[in-house]
Amino acid sequence: MRNSLRFLFVAALGFFVSSAQAEEKSKSIRALLVTGGCCHNYKYQSKALIAGVAKEAKVDWKVVNEGGSGTRAQIALYDNPRWAKGYDVVVHNECFANTADEAYIRKITKVHKAGVPAVVIHCAMHTYRAAKIDEWRKFLGVTSRRHDHQSRYPVKKVAPKHPILKGMPDNWVTPKDELYIVDKVWPTAKPLATSKSERDGKDHAVAWTNQYGKAKVFGTTYGHSDATFDDPVFQKMIARGLLWVTGRLKD
Repeated sequence: MRNSLRFLFVAALGFFVSSAQAEEKSKSIRALLVTGGCCHNYKYQSKALIAGVAKEAKVDWKVVNEGGSGTRAQIALYDNPRWAKGYDVVVHNECFANTADEAYIRKITKVHKAGVPAVVIHCAMHTYRAAKIDEWRKFLGVTSRRHDHQSRYPVKKVAPKHPILKGMPDNWVTPKDELYIVDKVWPTAKPLATSKSERDGKDHAVAWTNQYGKAKVFGTTYGHSDATFDDPVFQKMIARGLLWVTGRLKD
């Protein structure tokens, strides 16, 4: 009798835990998309990003597109020390290369370091590159200051079993896009995929994960062209990266 009761208790506990986990996974992810700045069609990219991610994940979005179309801006969002409160993840797809104010940059990185996950796309890697401090680059997981020409780049998976890359074909070739020259992969980052420079033949990380303080980060240097944001492989990679950093995918 005692063993039967114990079995029933364990079974019931397992049921409630499984139900709670299933309910948590079914909840919409609350995502903040920060975008704007130089050189890209951010209005279209935001629309395509949201539509593409919706194929893989249930996400409620808030889009902040501020700072104009130049290379230097300090947007009002970050003036609030709790600017990311209420969001499960922040997606950075902005391009402000010549913003260099250290105090301003730390307003952003401090929140991520405390545990807010992030997905970083394309020109986010060149954002704040004029800054003397490396805190933004530590957050990203890579250092890049320049790019090669636009082309259709073959992508090689170097961590083919990682769940973010599930569904990515072994022979994926990007739409016409820029290859960013990655000068450094920080020790906390792990490359998932690379592409070869057509200029010097060197391989550069084009997708990776990073651990920045308490936060998981997924990054890709692709995302220059509208065609890339329309590409189903790219859309799925971004969606699964978002799921991974928010704990919805297992390693």
